[in-house]
Amino acid sequence: MSVYTIYGGLGSPYSMKMRSILRYRQISHVWKQADSSEGIFKHVKAPVIPVIQFPDGSWHNDSTPMIFELERRHKERSIVPADPAHAFLAYLLEDFADEWGTKAMFHYRWFRERDRKQMSEWLAFDRLKGKGRQAILNAANAFRERQVGRMPIVGCTPENAPVIEESARRIMALFEAHVTEELFLFGSRPSLADFGWLGQLSQLAVDPTPQDLMRADYPFTFRWLANLDDASGLEGEWRDPDAPLTDAVTGLLKLAGEIYFPFLLANAEAVSKKEETFAVGLLGQTYKQGAFRYQVKCLAELRLAFSKLEPDSKKKAAAVLDQAGCLKPLRG
Repeated sequence: MSVYTIYGGLGSPYSMKMRSILRYRQISHVWKQADSSEGIFKHVKAPVIPVIQFPDGSWHNDSTPMIFELERRHKERSIVPADPAHAFLAYLLEDFADEWGTKAMFHYRWFRERDRKQMSEWLAFDRLKGKGRQAILNAANAFRERQVGRMPIVGCTPENAPVIEESARRIMALFEAHVTEELFLFGSRPSLADFGWLGQLSQLAVDPTPQDLMRADYPFTFRWLANLDDASGLEGEWRDPDAPLTDAVTGLLKLAGEIYFPFLLANAEAVSKKEETFAVGLLGQTYKQGAFRYQVKCLAELRLAFSKLEPDSKKKAAAVLDQAGCLKPLRG
């Protein structure tokens, strides 16, 4: 039997995303709590989890490329919508989750004292359970100091908190209205967009402050996440390609037009000018952070994927994207 080994962490949104995908797709796998002492990072370019060893012995750790590699290797229970236009929209929303949604995860985890304390200790426990309370607490303090120190680099500052929290509330409100009426974003089976948002929101469902928020204001979204975490027994169909998109999809695309693409464009401009930081107006406020080359790559890959759509599919997707304010940034 071909078995994948996923080295991940319960506190890693991308680990939860990939584990849920492997579960849903019924791909044989073994879950291991990542431990740097095992030497897994020597096999990949960036020391980040999850790291997945494929049955052929190769190692991978960037979630989106892994999704498409799994699609190439396994045809059953695909998470890419059959309609090419819907497939592109799902890819865009997954990217939105990965690159912007993760800011809510990082912000809520390290902004307030109650979250810093509990989550640093829990994450240290995940790696050092059984090795002594003091060792766990020492590791928690060191990890906490490192993560809090990184907050300005990734834009999780007190000044940016209102933008990040408002965007998170809008996203969860869209899911809350959706999940009682529809199973998933593109039909009765989950897409890569659903799994992308599961990854980020799964962390908000655990950390103290956002968990309180979700239980109070977005309770069905909270439970939807638990259902999608293991959907290995679920059967479903893709949405009729000619049917209108759900309000959740159009709403998320509109948010991408308001938040994600302005963010990507400002970052790309800063990188092109070799500037270390950038500022952009989001949701009526000024958002500032450090410039990142990786997100320039994200923008380029979204544009490339859109350009490769066949004319009919591109026209269909463009009509939706134009209404959401996403079309112009995709055309460059």
